[in-house]
Amino acid sequence: MLQKLMWVGIWLAFMSAPIGDLLDGNHTTVATALGWFGLVGFVTVYLALVLRHTARPMATATVYSLLGLLAAVALALSLTLGAPWLVLFVYVSVSCGATLSPGLATWAILVTTAAMTAIGTHVTHVGDVVPGLAIPALLGGFAMTGVRHLIRTSVELREARATVAQLATNEERLRMARDLHDLLGHSLSLITLKSELAGRMLPDRPEQAAREVADIERVGRQALADVRAAVSGYRRVTLPAELAGARTVLNAAGIRADVPTEAPEGLPAAAEEVLAWVLREAATNVVRHSGARHCTITLDASQTLDGRFLELRVRDDGKPRPGASAPVPGHGLTGLRERLEKVSGVLETDAGRKGFTLTARIPLIPDASGTPLVSGP
Repeated sequence: MLQKLMWVGIWLAFMSAPIGDLLDGNHTTVATALGWFGLVGFVTVYLALVLRHTARPMATATVYSLLGLLAAVALALSLTLGAPWLVLFVYVSVSCGATLSPGLATWAILVTTAAMTAIGTHVTHVGDVVPGLAIPALLGGFAMTGVRHLIRTSVELREARATVAQLATNEERLRMARDLHDLLGHSLSLITLKSELAGRMLPDRPEQAAREVADIERVGRQALADVRAAVSGYRRVTLPAELAGARTVLNAAGIRADVPTEAPEGLPAAAEEVLAWVLREAATNVVRHSGARHCTITLDASQTLDGRFLELRVRDDGKPRPGASAPVPGHGLTGLRERLEKVSGVLETDAGRKGFTLTARIPLIPDASGTPLVSGP
């Protein structure tokens, strides 16, 4: 709103001519009073029309009425008070560009400029009108046509983004509903049938009813395990998402970050999830504890005596705390080591004068053909 007000209000600089004409005292008291009244009303209608219509379109009849009012006031004041008031036609041209459709605005701007030039030939020399007012009227009108189109496009883009976000949310809800239906529909139907069957067996065949109840328990436990697995899949962290999140959180903290744009492909889900948790914890520690100005994150394949590894390294240029010779393992690092051990990985830390470095390595397990499962950076 402020930017739009500045863009529209910049044209008010042309009002210096009619204001100066009123302050010079060249007119009678009645003419001066009517001039002030007409000028204030003109500016009020101009600002209301341009600011309101560029955000939320008015009714067509209202727009035409207000434009006609502006043109009538400009015409009356120019003919009665003289050449300084011809500048009002510039505002009429700008209003036409800001409120009318492109085709109609073009004709309205040209007609307004022509009318101003014609009136100017009667109240002043035409050579003073054309370069001084006609060119600003043309440029201002067509510029506001572009600004109006830009504002409308921005509004439509925001609405489209909101619609896309809503559609994505709805699609995710439908996907979760489908998954839960597929997971639980069969199990719940089976539980219902076996419950009814057990109820009919209870008076006469308790042994068979007990077997049905045991089957109900087994099916219920399996359904619970399936739901937990599905929820775990929804909540699983991924390496590409954590790379993007690390870049965002480091930049937000004012730390210049060098982060890979892509993650390795073909990484097993368990190993990827562990590296994602390591990256999240490392980026959080850099932001909270390092006081660094620069952080570098790398993902590379390395060769050691024990085989090939995928190495995640997070290095910052923060200074260690005074008197601390080595980093003290906390709950975060301990948890990361435990996670890495589950995928045969290792975690190394190094606190030096040039900053803190955290390195996580997981083995790259080749498939039957001897080709590593991981490709990419």
